[in-house]
This record gives sequence, C-alpha cells and structure tokens, in this order.
Amino acid sequence: MIGTEGDRGAMTDNGKLRRIALEEAFALPGMGSEVGRMVGNPHYRAEAVERWNRRLTDFTELRIPDMDAHGIDVQVLSLTAPGIQAERDTATAIANARTANDFLAATIEAHPTRFAGLAALPLQDPAAACAELDRAIGGLGLNGALVNGHTFGQYLDEKQFRPVWERLEELRVPLYLHPGAPPQDDWQVFRGHPYLKGPTFGWAAETAAHALRLIYAGVFDDFPGATLVLGHMGEFLPFQKARLDARYEFMTLRLGKRPSEYLESNVMITTTGVCSAEALTGAIAAVGADNIMFGVDYPFERTDVAVRFLDAAPICAADRAKIAHRNAERVLKL
Repeated sequence: MIGTEGDRGAMTDNGKLRRIALEEAFALPGMGSEVGRMVGNPHYRAEAVERWNRRLTDFTELRIPDMDAHGIDVQVLSLTAPGIQAERDTATAIANARTANDFLAATIEAHPTRFAGLAALPLQDPAAACAELDRAIGGLGLNGALVNGHTFGQYLDEKQFRPVWERLEELRVPLYLHPGAPPQDDWQVFRGHPYLKGPTFGWAAETAAHALRLIYAGVFDDFPGATLVLGHMGEFLPFQKARLDARYEFMTLRLGKRPSEYLESNVMITTTGVCSAEALTGAIAAVGADNIMFGVDYPFERTDVAVRFLDAAPICAADRAKIAHRNAERVLKL
C-alpha cells in the first residue's frame, strides 16, 4: 500500500469520504453542445454521442441524481471542448466567454453545495482574457479557468499570454489545460487510423507537449506561483520525469530547475479517464499525493467506475482523502 499515514482525516464528519470531481463538462445549447464536432471523427457509436449530448446541457434531471447515486459531493464544471478556443471571431469569443461564465455562475448559485466552476477565457484577445478572468474570479466567484488546448495555433507559452499567467498568479487560481481545440496540423502517423486521434491518444500527446512548452519556455520561472492542472493522470508526464531530466542534462537550454521539478511545484494532475490502480500508484510515486486530484470526466466517463477505482486503489486513507477532496479544496479554495 502506497503511503504510511493512518486513517485520520480520510472521512468527513459524517463518516463519508467527500468527493470533489474536476473536469466535469457542461454545454450551453448552441455553444459546444454537439459532441460529434468535438471528437473529430465518426468512430463513436451514435447512442454514446446522443447520451453525452443529452447530459452536457442537463444539471438536475440526470447529473445531480448521478452524483447522488455514486457519492460525488461536488462537480467542478467547465465548458466542454472545444469551447471558446473554436471561435475565430474575437468579438464573438469574448461575448461567448461572458455568456458561458454567467451561465455557469448562475448554475452554481442555484446549487451552491453541489457545483463549483472553472471559467472559459477568450484567449483570442489576451487583454480581454485577463479582464474576463478578473470578472469570473472576483465578480462571479469561480474557482479558476479551463482552456481547451491551443487557440488557432497559438500556445500558452507565447509572449502575448504572459499577462494571463501574471493574473493567474496574482489571483492564486489554477489554469486547467484540457485538450480539444480543433487540430492545426495533420500528424502523418495517424493517417488511415483516425480512431487514434482525440481522446484515444492524440489529445494526450498534444496536451503533454503544450505543457512541456510552458516548462521549457520558462513560464514557471517567470511565474513561480502559477498552477497548471493536467487531466488524464497528467497526460503521460509523471511517467516521463526521468527521461526529461536525462535529456535536459545535455541541452544548451538552462532553466531555474530540472524539468521534472516543475511537475511537482507547478503542476497538479487529475485522475480523469484513467481508472487504473497501477497508473495512480505510479503517479503518487512520481509527483506525490499532494499533487493529484480526483475527476470523472462526466459525461464522457462513468461516475460509478471512477468512484470504485478510487475507493479500491491500494493507497493509504490519508492519500485517498487528499485525492478525493482535500487537494481540490486547497487549490480551488472550496
């Protein structure tokens, strides 16, 4: 069993393990509500896509009963991919981000004990994104931001986004880097095998590379208090620490720390969609239980599977409580 601490603190006052789930998607009608556009290929069964679409825009008929049935106390909601990152018109992106964040805040206000939220940002205009981040956190009471990958080929390490990182650091809220932006290039290795694109493999590789751009571009040297969140057990990166450091040893590039150290000081990961005891125990060994948060990836993954996975994982009770709720409470100020 990973960890050495006892059972103290694993349960809430009523004896039940509190569970806060991150990366739980929602959509507004007409804004990111068609999953077929998101997944980018026809290899998902029609009934699955129809099920996802129905649940994305629902909060009370299906979502809360699903949470209740499986012991999810809070869902941290975020606009489903591709979200604002798919909007080419800057004015529309700004307006849609405001609309989505207002809708999210109103949904949380209607169910304050069940939902929290991550803001959508119109990165098409970095100054507007900073203003919307201020409004979402300071005015609407949201808990951070989520971005669906690149914005038309512009990545978050680029100079124009430094003010966004400055505001994130000042506000002490995390940025969740989620995959799902429309592709800007064609990976030859996927040709003839489109089912490898998207959630099966391509998104994880793209998102991991995006996160590494942030590390190697010195974003976390410039903003050491900034926090990046990566889903899907860290998009491979916890298991690449030794490899990153081994190659960095021979590079001309110099950072403030070894690459692996940023994965512990500036990156949080979530368990979304990777319900594997082996992956979880490996991630704990690699980055520590303090850097891991629970997630389901509703409605694209099954809540019951995610809950059973965490409950049965061969980890100590104290680490289970950190992952289930305590780290999220700390990072998101819940």
